[in-house]
Amino acid sequence: MAALTDLSFMYRWFKNCNLVRNLSEKYVFITGCDSGFGNLLAKQLVDRRMRVLAACLTEEGAQKLQQDTSYQLQTILLDVTKTESIKAAAQWVRDQVGEQGLWALVNNAGVGLPSGPNEWLTKEDFVKVINVNLVGLIEVTLHMLPMVKKARGRVVNMSSSGGRVAVIGGGYCVSKFGVEAFSDSIRRELHYFGVKVSIIEPGNYRTSILGKEGMETRMQKLWERLPPETRDSYGEEYFRIYTDKLKNMMQLAEPRIRDVTNSMEHAIVSRSPRIRYNPGLDAKLLYLPCRYLPRPADSV
Repeated sequence: MAALTDLSFMYRWFKNCNLVRNLSEKYVFITGCDSGFGNLLAKQLVDRRMRVLAACLTEEGAQKLQQDTSYQLQTILLDVTKTESIKAAAQWVRDQVGEQGLWALVNNAGVGLPSGPNEWLTKEDFVKVINVNLVGLIEVTLHMLPMVKKARGRVVNMSSSGGRVAVIGGGYCVSKFGVEAFSDSIRRELHYFGVKVSIIEPGNYRTSILGKEGMETRMQKLWERLPPETRDSYGEEYFRIYTDKLKNMMQLAEPRIRDVTNSMEHAIVSRSPRIRYNPGLDAKLLYLPCRYLPRPADSV
């Protein structure tokens, strides 16, 4: 048993150290670089001397990231919910990479709000999240794929443990389940072209995806806009318990996000990237096991 363990460790060590050659010549395009995972990943790849093309939603975010890095990083403004913005970004990337193509596309841009009990939300609430996390991801990928195929590179899609177990209502988990399906389908399709597709499924990490407003304030606004008959059917106790559980989940969120960006980096620079990465102890010990166990209706 010890020998098998040693062999397994050596195999994983070899795969982790088996890096792609000439990284300094390769281009990586990352969405959602204003803050969080995308921002830190861009900086890590600059440290590796890769050519980073960072897409930010705001001018402020782009300027700050440019100031914090070097000439190897270039920024562009991108709204993944707008086709014209995506087309312009794709042309810009095409102009940058030329005939060598795009080594890696990292679809990181995402939002988490509005979230809450499904009946408390509107169609527009669902669409707001799904348009960014899923539809935007798909459209960006479709525009970038010819360049990725040319480089025989890879696509790295940001999903979530919420893409394996629906932990909250609203468009977030719905969108992440969709990211899983889209990623799996293009992974099989692009294998023929030498393109690899990896999915990042983090546990509960503390980023700006849930906005700056307090959890209680957001839930109170959802509660107050409900029709009186809906509020009466749930009752104040349900509202209090649900809000307290969300607050506890946020307080337990891991603030050290480097485990996630290290997984993303491995998917980009390794010659043997994994199909799925599950950074976070909660992802490995809670969400993934729950995905495969029979569950009562009130469980996670």
